[in-house]
Amino acid sequence: MKKHNYSAGPCILPQEVFEKSAQAVLNFNNSGLSILEISHRSKDFVTVMDEARALALELLGLEGKGYQALFLQGGASLEFLMVPYNLMKVDGKSAYLDTGTWANNAIKEAKLFGETVVVASSKEQNYNHIPTDYSIPGDASYFHCTSNNTIFGTQMKSFPKTDIPVVCDMSSDIFSRSLDFTQFDLIYAGAQKNMGAAGTTLVIVKEEILGKSGRAIPSILDYEKHIKAESMYNTPAVFSVYTCLLTLQWLKKMGGIAAIDKINEAKANLLYSEIDRNPLFIGTADKKDRSNMNATFLLVDEKNQETFDKMWREAGISGIPGHRSVGGYRASMYNALPLESVQVLVDVMKQLQEVVSVKSQLAK
Repeated sequence: MKKHNYSAGPCILPQEVFEKSAQAVLNFNNSGLSILEISHRSKDFVTVMDEARALALELLGLEGKGYQALFLQGGASLEFLMVPYNLMKVDGKSAYLDTGTWANNAIKEAKLFGETVVVASSKEQNYNHIPTDYSIPGDASYFHCTSNNTIFGTQMKSFPKTDIPVVCDMSSDIFSRSLDFTQFDLIYAGAQKNMGAAGTTLVIVKEEILGKSGRAIPSILDYEKHIKAESMYNTPAVFSVYTCLLTLQWLKKMGGIAAIDKINEAKANLLYSEIDRNPLFIGTADKKDRSNMNATFLLVDEKNQETFDKMWREAGISGIPGHRSVGGYRASMYNALPLESVQVLVDVMKQLQEVVSVKSQLAK
């Protein structure tokens, strides 16, 4: 049976990425060696790294605009630390928008380096919306936000204008929608939620914002040293970088971000329309802030859970139980998830309504 993978991360990847990466594990570039055993300094892998970095900038429309692309390790969680280490000035401060668990974790790290102003938070409402009524201090070293909140199913639809550098954690929606990416000075994203296999983190940084903190930075945490070493300061996550390259190549072949944006919009509209139409379900996020990547929803009556769970499992659906912070269900619709898979979930939701209706009629 075909599986419909709604996992929030590690997540679904294009079938051709699985096939090409699987072949590379056995024999990479007809070298007789596996991608898992080649030297990261070999010509074959240096080519992979260079192309992946260049393609990331190309797809984001940032070529020749003063940005560098890096493939690092440690996930977005390490970037929570690296961002203030590199950008927050000694005796300075930073500004953060608190929209979810990962934003809150980033704030905790920033507080280790200096004054950290939380300009707004939706924590008291269990992060069911994106705050909008806030001001950003002009004397902060940078402003940090999280574009998409995987756990709570919210997404920033626009970003504030400010004269200070803007940093964005795009771990769960990078390369998924059309934006003016020049409005950001630093973007970071763990690969495993929309871009490739777990193990590497993409960082896009405008070089002119670096080297101004006034503090000594350990070499492994210094963006400038990673730029100088062309993402080879230490041994990179070779296989993960390779799967990122394959995924970016697939995206370019699909028509780039503009093309995938339309597909993602169609998937989200299909599922949210059913959530709103079907009286058995209710969404958890404010409609204006609903994420196109992660749809979170609940059963109105939990007595239907056993039946619904059996139905979606029998339909080959995987990975939709919600995070414990929200409960219910979470359907992650990353770039590689086809529209047909969303239709399967919608059909199951409709079937549940029919089953419940029949039971109700028989009970009368």
